[in-house]
Amino acid sequence: MNKNIELYKKKIFEIKKEIHKGFIGQEDTVDGIIKCLICNSHVLLEGVPGVAKTFLIKCLSETIKNCNFSRIQFTPDLLPSDITGVQIYEESKGFYVRKGPIFVNFTLADEINRAPPKVQAAMLQCMQERQVTIGRQTFDLPKPFFVLATQNPLEQQGVYPLGIASVDRFLFKIKVGYPDKEAELKIIDSNFETKGIDQYGIKKIVSLEDLSEMQKEVKKIFISEEIKDYITLLIDATRNPKKYNLETGKYVKWGSSPRASIYLGLAAKSNALFDGRDYVIPEDVQAIAKNVLRHRLILSYEGKAKNIESDIIIDEILDKVEII
Repeated sequence: MNKNIELYKKKIFEIKKEIHKGFIGQEDTVDGIIKCLICNSHVLLEGVPGVAKTFLIKCLSETIKNCNFSRIQFTPDLLPSDITGVQIYEESKGFYVRKGPIFVNFTLADEINRAPPKVQAAMLQCMQERQVTIGRQTFDLPKPFFVLATQNPLEQQGVYPLGIASVDRFLFKIKVGYPDKEAELKIIDSNFETKGIDQYGIKKIVSLEDLSEMQKEVKKIFISEEIKDYITLLIDATRNPKKYNLETGKYVKWGSSPRASIYLGLAAKSNALFDGRDYVIPEDVQAIAKNVLRHRLILSYEGKAKNIESDIIIDEILDKVEII
């Protein structure tokens, strides 16, 4: 076994262990966020209020040494400069730049769908290019740079839904559900009194440099031509459902773009790293397929009217597309 892979698998286990000192349950959610992080990509969390989406990323940031964290609360009156920064003039100094809260390693974009499209565009530009232009100056964002955005699926008033091109910038869209009964009992005990994040005793596990090296190692994980063919078949099934006899295909208006193929391969590598392997197997692709594809399937009017979930379509695709 590759020694680096073995070391990183151990580090990931330790990170998860520290996160769960504060954040109880939701193993799949925690795993998904860490996979996005080691892929050097971003994640969109969707869930009702009160399921600790904000608390989760705070716990994660606490496990990284020298990690800068900021929370941006998105509101309808937010301006792009409130995120990126602004050029200021003072008589004694002249013009100078005051950087915004985006200049950190970890950014929580809380309720991103509450901000108007211009603000969303500014945020997504930072995520894609990892640069910010203020006035005539362009600044690089810190490395690594990770955005966890949240949105509430319930409220419609005062909300600007993310556009199709916007959500496509996120590697994963993760649905955060309710904890099970056992986890909720532990939540009651651990949060009987309000605690600060420092009271959970979360230890620093890796440095920013370690995290950057882990992100480089993920890209080196081997993916065979057969796995690549399997990925292309899955994506083709989203575009041509009749070819694969998909009963739910009638609910798909547009299939996934080539970015979905890229992200399936990358995320499958991160899943392999989680299992301590330096090569990808079909089960890696299947394990992350929903998180990668659920926001990259455009449903038809019939599908929306019947409240069909993308996950149902993805389940049928995984069931009917044969592994080569």
